[in-house]
Amino acid sequence: MADRLNGYRILILETREEAQFSRLLAEQGADVVQCPMFEIHDAPDPAPVEAFIARFIEKPFDDLVLLTGEGLRRLMKVARRVGNDADFVASLAKARKFTRGPKPGRALREIGLEPQQTTEKPTSEGVAEMLSRVELKEHRLALQLYPDKDHSALIGAIKAWGADVETVLPYVYDPKAADGKIVTAIEEMAAGQIDAIALTNLGQVRRLVEAARAHNCEATLREGLTRTAIASVGPAVSGELQAHGLRTDITPANDAFFMKPLISAMAAELAKKPPRACRS
Repeated sequence: MADRLNGYRILILETREEAQFSRLLAEQGADVVQCPMFEIHDAPDPAPVEAFIARFIEKPFDDLVLLTGEGLRRLMKVARRVGNDADFVASLAKARKFTRGPKPGRALREIGLEPQQTTEKPTSEGVAEMLSRVELKEHRLALQLYPDKDHSALIGAIKAWGADVETVLPYVYDPKAADGKIVTAIEEMAAGQIDAIALTNLGQVRRLVEAARAHNCEATLREGLTRTAIASVGPAVSGELQAHGLRTDITPANDAFFMKPLISAMAAELAKKPPRACRS
């Protein structure tokens, strides 16, 4: 049913995965307030990224594992800057390409390539499970990483299967650059301008609280959350909320801890009273 959230202002803390969530909410008529948790920048030292691209061109890897679409786009940005993007794409075409979920596949298609395999589980564990079913012994494997994640278990598993792993980290997160927007979102909740905040991973809870503490507005955050429905995608997020002395108002039923069931639960709960805009 479309427009189930028509008129309701829903706050989401954006990460790499939130674009789809925002789209799904908007399809239900919600006024989505998007607040970034961080900004993304190129790797501060471009030399290792440039060297990785040069080695890939000189001797193409047997396999390429892309964990994010952003990673490939940042690699291509560097390749274009140094003027060897065509050679880089030609070398990428020679490797088997594995992707973590659909987003890296879309980035590959932007440069005319296709992944050979995509994991159904867009997690490091899903990538490991996918790679465990292919021959990697004595293969040179390039692994594109993303920031703020311990990738040692995945790297260790790949090495245990006999591959020579080379990693590249083409971008970094800058959380402080987004603090101002987070504080603005906190103030909007405290002013009663948000109907619900929707949380899809526990890192969002931590980031919200950390930013509030850093800017001396934790009391404002807690006041805002008393006036705003708190929607949690599942037990991990609800547990993190509880650890900070916060409640969960809305969560999916029947262990369906995904975005669409969360939206359905939000629509059902918020329908019990009109949007704040209609109450002001």
